[in-house]
Amino acid sequence: MSNFDSDGGAENQWEDRGELAWNEFDWERYLREQEEAISRYLKHYEGAKQQPDRIDFVAEKMNWGEEDWSDDGEVESAAVDSGDDTDEIYTLHKNPIYIATKAIYLSLFGSWQKLAGDPAHVSQPLAMALLASLHRGEGEAVQAIHALDFGDYAMAVSLFKRALNALNGSLALVNDDAVSQHRHVLAWREDALPRFFDLREIWLRVIADCREELDRPVDEES
Repeated sequence: MSNFDSDGGAENQWEDRGELAWNEFDWERYLREQEEAISRYLKHYEGAKQQPDRIDFVAEKMNWGEEDWSDDGEVESAAVDSGDDTDEIYTLHKNPIYIATKAIYLSLFGSWQKLAGDPAHVSQPLAMALLASLHRGEGEAVQAIHALDFGDYAMAVSLFKRALNALNGSLALVNDDAVSQHRHVLAWREDALPRFFDLREIWLRVIADCREELDRPVDEES
């Protein structure tokens, strides 16, 4: 799926775990490493936000456009084999669509919460409505990525469409005429709009790829 090949081969990866047995400490370390990937994505994204092709640029920086992503979507470890079990384990947290979505939403949440914390800058009804809309969009997208990882492309399309609907709701809130009365919100909107459109572009690409998969003739031998 272009630079955002998303089918992580989750089922096969879990079957290949063999004798691996992790405790809570191991999983905590693993999750922190995946959180670092989100931070790394966001750092690249912020540095490239003036570039028109920033989505693909950041994907390349994250090494998502290289041969480590096979044509059938199965993830191969991009890291050099260090003998660490972490390199071999795949979960949703390693999915490029998940990382990109979480990172961009993280930037939106952080900047909006900082601004909306001052009632003098943002009306409280707008503050609450936009937070709710952002949470809904992120939640629907994460569910869609779960469906994607399990190869349920039809459900993934439906859930991404729900995420897009929530995103459109967020855009409607920040584009309302009443927002023009708040200069701080206008400044936030100027920075936020490209992020909303990047989320839309990423999801639309995945939807298109899912529909391509759904339209592909089934192999008679399978």
